[in-house]
Amino acid sequence: MEISNLITHVEALIFASEKPLTKLEITELINSAFGFLDEKVTLEQIETCVDGIREKYNADFYPFELRESGGGLQFLTKKDFHATIAQLNGDKFLKRLSTAALETLAIIAYKQPITKSEVEAIRGVNCDYSVQKLLEKELIVISGRNENMVGKPLIYATSRQFMDYFGINSSEELPKISEVLADQVVEPTLVNAEHFEIESTEPPAPEADSPTD
Repeated sequence: MEISNLITHVEALIFASEKPLTKLEITELINSAFGFLDEKVTLEQIETCVDGIREKYNADFYPFELRESGGGLQFLTKKDFHATIAQLNGDKFLKRLSTAALETLAIIAYKQPITKSEVEAIRGVNCDYSVQKLLEKELIVISGRNENMVGKPLIYATSRQFMDYFGINSSEELPKISEVLADQVVEPTLVNAEHFEIESTEPPAPEADSPTD
């Protein structure tokens, strides 16, 4: 199949999918749809199509773009339209998360994979309720057990839905903690000795007369 024809099928798949699609998934879906073709569509061809679609929607004419987010490809509105889209959806999703849940989610995101007891050691309080809520909202997942700890406790990590919602493709794309804290650093005030000098309000004393010969 010619690349020019293949591009439209790739574009249609990404647009219609309810979840982000990887390039490999797109390759398999198209080969399943066109099983009668003598030559299978290759991953390299799909990558070429994706590059073409990305370049197309990078134009200012379109309010959305093709991005890798949540572990796959999807169309997302450009950041210039965030304020407009927020009027439609609001912040309902995050408003339903308590401060405790957000703190727990942040710890898991930056320290994953991590056990609940390790999260509690950092927060200093019990996290049962927060972890349960995050699991219900599918923002975190159980990724296994820590075989080296007593009782082999469950370990938690962020989910694909977490990455999808925050517009990242992996946990490595999270802002560095040093970058987040940099905005909160208060620059020290330089204090010099002259800052402590107090100007006298008394008139200066007259100079002594020079001795006469």
